[in-house]
Amino acid sequence: MGYVYLSIAIFAEIVGTSALKTSQGFTILVPSIIAIVGYGASLYFLSLVLGIMPVGIAYAIWSGIGITLITMIGAIWFNQIPDIPAIIGMLMIMSGVVIINVFSKTVSR
Repeated sequence: MGYVYLSIAIFAEIVGTSALKTSQGFTILVPSIIAIVGYGASLYFLSLVLGIMPVGIAYAIWSGIGITLITMIGAIWFNQIPDIPAIIGMLMIMSGVVIINVFSKTVSR
């Protein structure tokens, strides 16, 4: 169940961050509410994951995948295209997430 909860936490964080962008500093009601609910749900499900896997591992996966996916959403929806150094950095982050999941003995499977 750890990876299910982690996936929900990541999805909720992506929804919250996307809504945060469109809330224009919490000045537009509906995106502001979506952002707050998204972040709340994300942190709740992340807290469930922390009962199963180490905090550093869970947070690395949550933040690494979240960074990469929100950057893709930013490029598609908000026309915020990352430059080559940003893409290289995100590839390094994702490589780290893969290494953690494939090789680390601290991740429960």
